[in-house]
Amino acid sequence: MTKAEKHNNSYINREISWLQFNARVLQEATDETVPLIERLRFLGIFSNNLDEFFKVRYATVKRIVEAGKGGKNELGGIKAKELLEIITQIVIKQQSESLGILDTIKSKLENENIYIIDETQIDNAQHNFIKKYFVQNVSPALVTIILNDLVQLPNLKDSGAYLAVRMLMANGHKQFALLEIPKSINRFVVLPKQGDKRYIILIDDLLRHCLGDIFNIFDYKSISAHMIKISRDAELDFESDLSKSFIEKISDSVKHRQIGEPVRFVYDKTIDDDTLEYLMTKMEIDDTDSIIPGGRYHNRRDYMSFPSLGRTDLLYDKIEPLPIEGLSFESSIFEAIATKEYLLYAPYHTFSYVVKFLREAALDPQVKTIKITIYRLAEISHVASSLINAAINGKTVTVSIELQARFDEEANINYAQQMEDEGVNLIFGVQGLKVHSKMCVIEREEKNKIKRYGFISTGNFNESTAKIYTDHTFFTSDQSILKDVNKIFNFFDANYKIFRYKHLITSPHNTQKAVFKLIDAEIEKVKKGESGRIRLKMNSISSYVMIDKLYQASRAGVKIQMIVRGICCLIPGVKGMSDNIEIISVVDKFLEHSRLYIFGEDHNSKVYISSADWMTRNIDNRVEVSCPIYNDAIKQEIIDTYKICWNDNVKARLLNTAKENEYRINDKPKVRSQIAIYDYYLNKLQK
Repeated sequence: MTKAEKHNNSYINREISWLQFNARVLQEATDETVPLIERLRFLGIFSNNLDEFFKVRYATVKRIVEAGKGGKNELGGIKAKELLEIITQIVIKQQSESLGILDTIKSKLENENIYIIDETQIDNAQHNFIKKYFVQNVSPALVTIILNDLVQLPNLKDSGAYLAVRMLMANGHKQFALLEIPKSINRFVVLPKQGDKRYIILIDDLLRHCLGDIFNIFDYKSISAHMIKISRDAELDFESDLSKSFIEKISDSVKHRQIGEPVRFVYDKTIDDDTLEYLMTKMEIDDTDSIIPGGRYHNRRDYMSFPSLGRTDLLYDKIEPLPIEGLSFESSIFEAIATKEYLLYAPYHTFSYVVKFLREAALDPQVKTIKITIYRLAEISHVASSLINAAINGKTVTVSIELQARFDEEANINYAQQMEDEGVNLIFGVQGLKVHSKMCVIEREEKNKIKRYGFISTGNFNESTAKIYTDHTFFTSDQSILKDVNKIFNFFDANYKIFRYKHLITSPHNTQKAVFKLIDAEIEKVKKGESGRIRLKMNSISSYVMIDKLYQASRAGVKIQMIVRGICCLIPGVKGMSDNIEIISVVDKFLEHSRLYIFGEDHNSKVYISSADWMTRNIDNRVEVSCPIYNDAIKQEIIDTYKICWNDNVKARLLNTAKENEYRINDKPKVRSQIAIYDYYLNKLQK
């Protein structure tokens, strides 16, 4: 078997697997059990995901093509140029499907007296409102670009939405122009209510209605406007200017992203041929770019913020985040953690305990130092303000902040500058490595000795995403574990040293080696006639090395269950290769984000929470932490909730060789895991 044949038979291509994941998101928009406005928002998530995919993954494959490389080994046996064509065809099909779904949802909204109208459906009262709204809100923010052959086309903004305007002049000539749809204005304009009926118009159609006002100085016979959008390569390019700080270099690079190489061009398929040809020539779109005919509207990611109009019946029922028994906002978290470990599982539990812990540390005179890693901060971050507060109060605060957290660079830069101004010690990661671990260690003076407290998490310390991402945060005062955490901060300062960790599994030092050892232990059990078992939960698995190790375990007879939300290059259920591997993917109201590794049977298992997916970048090119759970009660809690997720037969899809995202359907009682896990914690409180 050649290497290419091995790739084709052993792995699913990463990019194709990601598109299959996004198809699962699109399934939620078709699911009639999902409330209508939430279905619209899933369409927005689908579109937003696709934008990021083209800016990152498609752009990477395109770079391989432009470098004159085949890319077969890196791309699972598919040539890079061939893969670009496959991606475009899949996306065209998915985009077409999403347009049909949007039409269906709009029709169902009309049954609820909610009408999304266009410029041809405006009545006189609405006309007057729109004219006034345009003058007061839209016109001052509108950028209008008049095009001609003598002037070079300005760089169109990455993922910005534009109306391509075509005017047929009275003298027979054609005049083209672009209207940049302002991002500062909500995409959806809610019109005055008429009886029980609610009306909404997209800003796109509001602009179409006002074309005569915008271009009234031109003598034209006819005018039309069609939507276009361009996605650009999101790779950051750094200057070598030694006079600039790292923050300045990242900031400049983020700005440069707006003029990166185009990778996708989406246009309204009803656009005039001459307009399309003119624009593509002007923008120098070539055959390695993905050219996708679409519908009347692009940037459907904006549906993520579709107005609720007060219709709570068309939204998910809100769940009230639960308290954690033993932790209180009225008493010291340090005192609680000193005697017992706690597990926070967001969004089922309130993330506010993390903020409370940091706020208490900022005020406590006995706290001397705070060290924390930050990957993605909320737009308004109580975490950041607590750290600044601590520094103002004289604590030694060290923050490892990742300025290259993709698409969140700008927010992180702003907070980094604020923290730096207030005396926080900033660490900008390690050369060549992103710091993706999520951990905090606090040193507190007690009886003339230093005692450590801290937490390790699977997710970002972000109040906004903690409401919709499922993540575990482990609070502990275990001095041996926290000593390891402290060593990682020492590694940031002296990354030429190799530190030994007694408890934590860390990347890039020993994740692969340590996990292999755990897998080998399960293989040895099978060889001795015992049962070997591995249970994993992660966002993605694409590392061929890790996949091959799981194939080895499967062939040895180890039973493997995997819950993988996103990319999954492993092919389960193949005779002689992966017979003993089963994989499901759960896509529902919350985004499944926690990473869990469980080795062995329940009574004698080794359990880890982790920041690391099993991707090459997480194993070799990032600072990641996997933390063992020694506390029996917390260990059982993780196993219990894993089992609930594994038994999902409402929102779980089977990942298999068919690659069709079929729902897991069986005769067992219905288990929608995200609801069942909330009930699990609610029942614990009521006992």
